Amino acid sequence: MAHDLPGWVAELTDPRRAQTLDELADRLVPMAEHAIDVSRRLQTLLNELNDPFKREALYGRVERLKARAGEALEEITGEIAASGQERVDRIWAGWLERLGPGPAEHSGHAEHSGHGEHSGHGEHPGPADARGHADDRDGPGAPGGPDDPDRPDDPDRTRELRGRLDAEIVPLVIRQQREAAERVAASTSAGLEEATKLLLSRVEELATAVTDLIHDVLPLAREGLSLAGRISALSTQARQAGRGPIPGPLLEAGAETSRAFDEAVARLELEWAALGARSASVRAALRGAEESAFSQVTNAMTRCVEELAPGHVRALNEAEVKAESLLEELTRR
Repeated sequence: MAHDLPGWVAELTDPRRAQTLDELADRLVPMAEHAIDVSRRLQTLLNELNDPFKREALYGRVERLKARAGEALEEITGEIAASGQERVDRIWAGWLERLGPGPAEHSGHAEHSGHGEHSGHGEHPGPADARGHADDRDGPGAPGGPDDPDRPDDPDRTRELRGRLDAEIVPLVIRQQREAAERVAASTSAGLEEATKLLLSRVEELATAVTDLIHDVLPLAREGLSLAGRISALSTQARQAGRGPIPGPLLEAGAETSRAFDEAVARLELEWAALGARSASVRAALRGAEESAFSQVTNAMTRCVEELAPGHVRALNEAEVKAESLLEELTRR
């Protein structure tokens, strides 16, 4: 603010206070530079306002949207894959538990230590009792018997079971994962296409408004530069007039130039401040359009996941049921 500055500032920058030709010329120089400064600041702000609408900026905005959509899709497909892997791990853990040490452990401990686990009848059966319970429950080929190939510590049997799981169950899970991922990818692609169209449409609409604004303000910046040129010419004229008192025509020209400067700079400064606020609004609008476009994509992805989730879980359940049937078939051999 002017009242915050020392008094000599106005004294040395107002041509109307000049008493001699040298003083007039001296005061016209900073006035011209002031006009140039405010005009350039306004032009810089206009350029900044226009930058987001250049081809490179538009391309970058669309690429950012695609990249974010790709990251979101990768996260969802990762979750789909994880759900399938968790189901396979659960099936395999269930197999191992079904074929686990159980009676075989009882037998092994009994043979080495002379007593078995508690039978639940208040006694500790010996080796024969433990084997007898196993035989009574499951017959001669019961899993876990000392000669049973289904014992979990039998590497060959374990590899065979895992091979059957990988050959007959895992492909079902993988196929379901792939189908779910393809549906989400297709939904993402469609959502991204629509969101990109809307984003570009909004950016184009905003660019039209900004272009009109620039065309309205740019003449003011040029007016300031033109005024600076006239002030510089008047300063040169004062220098060339020699020394001493200011002649009437130059005195009048200096006063008229000062009034024109005050009016022009006031308009330029006001427009610069208003344009700064408008520029911030434009940047916020662009950011809002970009975020809205990304939300449009993620909403499409979310709807797709919600639609396919029941079928995905049902397919995994069916794979688990088939795995149970396969295990029963393998253990009956």
